[in-house]
Amino acid sequence: MHDHRWLREHMVETDLARRGIQDTRILRAFAEVPREEFVPPELAEFAYDDAPLPIGHGQTISQPYIVAFMTEALRVAPEHRVLEIGTGSGYQAAVLSVLVKDVFTIEIVEPLAKRARATLVDLGYRNVEVRSGNGYLGWSEHAPYDRIIVTAAPPEVPPALVQQLKVGGVMAIPVGVGDQELRIMRRTSAGMETIATLPVRFVPMVGKS
Repeated sequence: MHDHRWLREHMVETDLARRGIQDTRILRAFAEVPREEFVPPELAEFAYDDAPLPIGHGQTISQPYIVAFMTEALRVAPEHRVLEIGTGSGYQAAVLSVLVKDVFTIEIVEPLAKRARATLVDLGYRNVEVRSGNGYLGWSEHAPYDRIIVTAAPPEVPPALVQQLKVGGVMAIPVGVGDQELRIMRRTSAGMETIATLPVRFVPMVGKS
């Protein structure tokens, strides 16, 4: 039997705060969201290792530090509406739901979308809407978004996501085939500007533009 609360707090202190995550709202969110509920039961004992874990269908849940880094880079606010591409297990959406007004999240693998939706409902995250669909196309019905976060790597930034981001909005997206970089981008009236990058390794984004 593992003391998940203690492991969660240890993760926040050791793997997030000591590595430079400073936003206290984000640190509290990670201390609150039960990551063990978003991994397969047989891997629950590893839920608070700072490492990705398989969640089935060739997909993974990202390591906590990367989830925190991307979340902090977005500079989310309580009034924001966020689009997530790549729901996976629903963990990133759960973290965001504590921090923003609404989360809209798309997962192309339908069994993962169904499982994530059930997990989020069971845990009481009411401001998250999950859809099974092609992330390259975004979710135009609820656009424009204050923030967009992409958790799988396309070869290039999908044009539909640029169009669905508000001017002044920020997107975090891994880009590339083989060698990937995490781009933090802001939409301006003239287009997209890259604020920062970091080398990363995400699963390839599935679907077509």
